[in-house]
Amino acid sequence: MRVLNFGSLNIDYVYQVDHFVQPGETMSSLSLQVNCGGKGLNQSVALSRAGVETWHAGCIGPEGIFLKDRLQAAGVDVTFVRQVEGSTGHAIIQVDPTGQNSILLHGGANGQVTESFVDEVLKGFSPGDVVLLQNEISCVGYIMDRAAELGMSIALNAAPANEKLAGLSLEKLDWLLVNEVEGAFLAGTEDPEGIARVLTERYPRTMLVLTLGVQGSLAAKGDRRVRMPARTVKAVDTTAAGDTFTGYFLRGVLEGRSLEEALGLAAAASALAVTRVGAADAIPAYDEAMAFYRG
Repeated sequence: MRVLNFGSLNIDYVYQVDHFVQPGETMSSLSLQVNCGGKGLNQSVALSRAGVETWHAGCIGPEGIFLKDRLQAAGVDVTFVRQVEGSTGHAIIQVDPTGQNSILLHGGANGQVTESFVDEVLKGFSPGDVVLLQNEISCVGYIMDRAAELGMSIALNAAPANEKLAGLSLEKLDWLLVNEVEGAFLAGTEDPEGIARVLTERYPRTMLVLTLGVQGSLAAKGDRRVRMPARTVKAVDTTAAGDTFTGYFLRGVLEGRSLEEALGLAAAASALAVTRVGAADAIPAYDEAMAFYRG
């Protein structure tokens, strides 16, 4: 089974600073790191490292070629990563000495996904294939509608949580993956059980997967509830935790594992990821994640 991730591709410019720059202030940074980013890229790397045949579709500007190379090096098929005019999506991230950050996002080429491009990409996929989406590119609703018409299974990581989600046909989803903030945005309550109740009643055919940080995760569909505790590790960088969880959870369910096993594998993989610095580079390989899960 193939997974097509129609997702974002970002360049992260990470500046270490003494303090966040103030209005009217000009200051020098202490250092600069340029990293691969975007939830789409991270989730494609996670899927591929989990052993899933993964295709990535998305748009970059000319300065984003190294993002395509990074995906390819991780084993992702990049046939449908297109270079367009304009800048690659990027984030300007200030990090102060306490570890707090301030982030300015620019969608760039991620906003240049068109309906004609979507149609071109989906011609290569069939009923039974899976499309994975996040809320960081244009045409998300159109992709969902066309994929449903083609008989593809659909997973959405509803991040970031904003007004764009309101117009999406979430009832067409097979899997809806959210954290506490995104779940509260959609359900109108911050209580995990309340989130599960509201969203499973609203979208009865959809499996809800709610990640709860140190409280673990909760999968819900109809009256069924499956909880999984988080793994206890010393966290260094939580950037890729949710994206790693998404990739490994999908690996679990797509190979026919039980919900308990899929959640457990995802929890183990994401726990390993947070013990390492970085996003895509922190995502573990399948054998490593499986050994940690079993151990």
